[in-house]
Amino acid sequence: MPQDRAFVKKLGTELASKGLLKDEEFQRFAGEAERGRKSLIEILYRSKKVPEKDLVAILSELLDYPPSSLSTYNVDIEILKLIPKEAAMKYQVLPVARNERTLTIAIADPTNVAALDDLHALSGLRIKPTLAPPTQLQSVIAQYYGNGPEAGQTTPVSLDSLDKIIQDIRSQASDRSPTKGGGDLSDLLEEANAAPVIRLVNHVLIEAIRRHASDVFIEPWEKTMRVRYRVDGLMEEILTIPRTFVEAVVSRIKVMSRLNIAEHRVPQDGRIKARIFGREIDIRVSILPTSHGEKGCLRILDTGSQAQDLEKLGFSPAEMEVIRRSADRPHGMILVTGPTGSGKTTTLYAVLKYLNSPTKNITTVEDPVEYQVLGINQVNVRDAVGLTFPAALRSILRQDPDIILIGEIRDQVTMDIAIKAALTGHLVLSTLHTNDATSAIVRMTNMGIEPFLIASSVLMISAQRLVRKLCSVCREPYTPDPKVLETLGIQPPKDKKDKLIFYRPTGCNQCRFMGFKGRTVISELFEIKAEIRDVIMRAASNEETRQVARKCGMKTLWEDGIDKIRLGETSMEEVVRVASAEHSAETLKV
Repeated sequence: MPQDRAFVKKLGTELASKGLLKDEEFQRFAGEAERGRKSLIEILYRSKKVPEKDLVAILSELLDYPPSSLSTYNVDIEILKLIPKEAAMKYQVLPVARNERTLTIAIADPTNVAALDDLHALSGLRIKPTLAPPTQLQSVIAQYYGNGPEAGQTTPVSLDSLDKIIQDIRSQASDRSPTKGGGDLSDLLEEANAAPVIRLVNHVLIEAIRRHASDVFIEPWEKTMRVRYRVDGLMEEILTIPRTFVEAVVSRIKVMSRLNIAEHRVPQDGRIKARIFGREIDIRVSILPTSHGEKGCLRILDTGSQAQDLEKLGFSPAEMEVIRRSADRPHGMILVTGPTGSGKTTTLYAVLKYLNSPTKNITTVEDPVEYQVLGINQVNVRDAVGLTFPAALRSILRQDPDIILIGEIRDQVTMDIAIKAALTGHLVLSTLHTNDATSAIVRMTNMGIEPFLIASSVLMISAQRLVRKLCSVCREPYTPDPKVLETLGIQPPKDKKDKLIFYRPTGCNQCRFMGFKGRTVISELFEIKAEIRDVIMRAASNEETRQVARKCGMKTLWEDGIDKIRLGETSMEEVVRVASAEHSAETLKV
């Protein structure tokens, strides 16, 4: 690889003037590079005649490229995907940041023009080099791309070695004498701590983090074991392996979450804390006995990727104003409703983050605690020892809290305590399982709560769903068919020159060719105003309450979804998938 002669001369002069390398030695290295058409900088690094940090400093000065402190970067997984592992290892580069159409990389030899050209072609972005010592680069590349130490440590294992892992497990299984009933405790421990099994479990967890999965399912069937992820609310099958490995894999998960590996008859719940890609990952583990063996469900709580800022959840400015106004009240109740997996807890924690300060005494009671938050007292319900929601709430109220978060109100006793707390100077946040916002009032009445207590205590009720967001890189604009607009209840523009533009998914490497990346909330939300309070006091029907709420400004889930279609945030199919039942119900009521 020939070097610019002027640069070579300046480099030799700098090294000699700083007393780092004698001129004759430098000329010998320069001659070797010229004859072998190799990189002079690479030869200098390999010679170890010049300390790496000194060579980086000189190159930074001569080439006007900034040095890169890799310890300060927390590289996002999406940025890593821009440069394949093979290219990163071949050229010894690490992508560290992206700004619109520019990709910043850390590289040891920025004079390698061929490498920069290949990286530009692979990423489709302009390449901005920064300098890093090769030894440090090798270590960090191994950490992020997965050629680090052996599995079981916090450094990822190689993700392209799944076939080898399965092969190793097969060999291990064939060498082991068969046991009955899953083996005794020593057999289970031996299987769980075998290197191939550790690598397989690590592989599954790391790939789940890469794909931003919310859940991992380990499912045993009669002849196979299936691994599935839930990504952006939808299930994806990742791999299927022989049924004989179920006990070893589930036992490994039990070991990691400190569960009883000898117990196979009853459900068990545990927790795993792991450090992956430089981030602390909290994993909730649930083991459930089934007819074909124990099924594992791992809920991944990656606080680094969770949008716990109210502004990032997807609420409209008008809805944000209602949420903040209700949260700023000194007492009362805020309720968020929706099915499991609709982001209710995330919304409530975003409100807590907005309220959290050293001047507030905030306590939560949950089953289980999902997010660990500094400055907030969090209580984990444990029914087995008598620490139920009502028991925990009674104790919490003796400690003079300003704000209480109840993970879920499931019964009349908990609801009664929560209502009384909201009436006696506390701000209470909680969730209910109802299909829409106004149904929460019906549910509370059915629990035996008097209407006047509901009207006096509740500040705001929200129902929400999560829809997948269109990938901003590859989404494709199109003009919807007028018949489709009529079905959706959207009036087409009066002037034919004004075209209504929708967007649909196409797929690119940024979104793993899914067309979607991340999720956003669609919601219906209303504040308890005087008109709604009167309806509650009269114990009116849900239909009447809903009509009054809409007159007071509440958008339905369907209407909020249509707004997000118009803004290009999601697709028509997504809103139909998530909110069509509510839309059909509204149509029937009309």
